[in-house]
Amino acid sequence: MSRAVIIAGAVVALAAAFFAALGRGRGGRSPRRRFGPEYDRPVTRHKGDTMAAGRELGARMKQHGAVKEQPLPAGAREQYAAQWAGIQQRFVDSPQESVTEADALLARLAKDRGFPGGGPFEEQLAALSVHHASHVDGYRRMHRAVDGQESTEEMRRAMIEGRGLFDALVAEHPDDSRRHPPGRHHAKGSGPR
Repeated sequence: MSRAVIIAGAVVALAAAFFAALGRGRGGRSPRRRFGPEYDRPVTRHKGDTMAAGRELGARMKQHGAVKEQPLPAGAREQYAAQWAGIQQRFVDSPQESVTEADALLARLAKDRGFPGGGPFEEQLAALSVHHASHVDGYRRMHRAVDGQESTEEMRRAMIEGRGLFDALVAEHPDDSRRHPPGRHHAKGSGPR
């Protein structure tokens, strides 16, 4: 057997061991299953290098995996739901301001739940991706829409996708956001759905 074949086999074995260990560290789930669509971002950034992507996600999990979501103070859940509903109602007349307000509201809500806040957006997003991977792309899209370069339709989609993270963060327990999200009532003709 050639030396190159032995080295290639060793690299494959190390990669398999790395991803298996990474998966066991969070309930036996592989990074692809754990991070869902968020997994593809570092893979793309690293030009298909799944090892580099795995290291990045592993570092993210190590840095933010111990974050414990804090309960919201009494009455805060209802206040957040009312604020979001108001933002949605204003969207038709003021889409840009609504997206900006929704982005700021999500940042405050995430901080109130115990995620890093007040620093760079990417740090908060990284922490949220460890705990709410399926919802962070909507938040990312909303944050991008704040700069005003998006069409009204793109801002509407950003609001809809950002709502997933809002529901997950405002839920009393993480599983609650899938059962009956608070404040899901929409008046006819009132902004994003």
